[in-house]
Amino acid sequence: MKNNIQLIRKLLPVALLCFGASAFAQDSTMQYFRFNDKRGINVFETTKNDSAIFTGIKVKVGGNFEQSFQTLRDQNTATPMTQAGFTGNVNSLIPLTDGFDLAMANLNIDAQLSDGIRVNLTTYLASRHHEDTWVKGGYIQFDKLLFMHSKWVDNIMQHLTIKIGQFDVDYGDQHYRRSDGGNTIYNPFAENYIMDEFATEIGGEFYYHSNTGWFAMLGISNGELDPTIIAATRTDSATGQLNHYAAAFHGKLGYDKQINNNLRFRLTGAFYEDQSANSNTLFGGDRTGSHYFGVMSNQNVANGTTLSNANDYNPFSGRYNPGFSEAVTTFMINPFLKYKGLEFFGTYENARGRTITETGTRQATQYAADLIYRFPKGKENFWIGARYNTVTASAKGIANDITINREAGSVGWFLTRNIMLKAEYVNQVYQNYPGNNILNGGKFDGMVIEASIGF
Repeated sequence: MKNNIQLIRKLLPVALLCFGASAFAQDSTMQYFRFNDKRGINVFETTKNDSAIFTGIKVKVGGNFEQSFQTLRDQNTATPMTQAGFTGNVNSLIPLTDGFDLAMANLNIDAQLSDGIRVNLTTYLASRHHEDTWVKGGYIQFDKLLFMHSKWVDNIMQHLTIKIGQFDVDYGDQHYRRSDGGNTIYNPFAENYIMDEFATEIGGEFYYHSNTGWFAMLGISNGELDPTIIAATRTDSATGQLNHYAAAFHGKLGYDKQINNNLRFRLTGAFYEDQSANSNTLFGGDRTGSHYFGVMSNQNVANGTTLSNANDYNPFSGRYNPGFSEAVTTFMINPFLKYKGLEFFGTYENARGRTITETGTRQATQYAADLIYRFPKGKENFWIGARYNTVTASAKGIANDITINREAGSVGWFLTRNIMLKAEYVNQVYQNYPGNNILNGGKFDGMVIEASIGF
């Protein structure tokens, strides 16, 4: 009997913790918060319109999980080549077959610490690029500063939001719609843009929201995915000076208004600039990987090792990274229009940058258009969609500009607000790559079917 009592005492705190986590996970009273389920669709930066009342510290434990099945096939016309240290033809493509992809999962922890103060921590439990657990990042967000005990500050905070931590910088609007590891529930398609703008950096963002629909944001960050305290040892070829790690700046100006019950209009312009970096990753900072597995990838790796699954060897297959690791200046324009169940989301992006070994800058331009129709009226738990995405860029080591075009169509179904099923057909074509490049005459197409859960 005594042993049973001791066992109960040991297990009781664990049981209470599990019960508490379960209860907290159902709690929807987070302030200034984007839900991890269907309610988070078409939500961008959090606004100052929040009806949640603070009644004490609350913790919400949530997650995102996805599993996909693909039937993709690829081809190219590149000249067969060998390379020292590698085995076989380095321009041959991995033979693909129908099958399940590696499942991905995210763990989301949010805590309402005080009235108007919330903290977030997101962890990648498993992903294509990092199959083990990695912390994505976290931040603290201030929408009220009641601890200042100042009516003047309280009045300012009715329009101001402050976000500090290591998080995905708010460059453009597309990153609010992208798939992020196990979190694919906001994305009506299987994959992100060809040129995927996403980077987690240490910094802060300051938002001003007016009552008219206009808002503005200014942010500053370290410009690095992996921060460093090691002094630079490399010389910048463009300046002839020892490299230095300058702060990066980004900003956004936008208008977002629900005109009436049927019509919403949003238009934003954003910029990001980093003039000198250790290794900027704005176009390659995703630590989870592409959702088009294995396409346009070579199966031969260094030291004669043949890779049976190319998850980590080329985790960004199907994407294009311009490689602006030393300096980058880019801007993006995003219109968004929703009329009843019909949605249009567009992107124009122009980026210039270089590596530390280049003396001049290169350019990359991206256009994209998403057209989505959600039905039936009131529920909108089904959709059909079409996407066109194209990138034209000056690639390092290639004399002429290259072009990548993608067309995709999707259908989807929200079984509940937490469970989603979608299917996509994609066709992607590579143009103007030289004959000795693996992407010469490149093309892939096929289906991706994906199930996603978010809570």
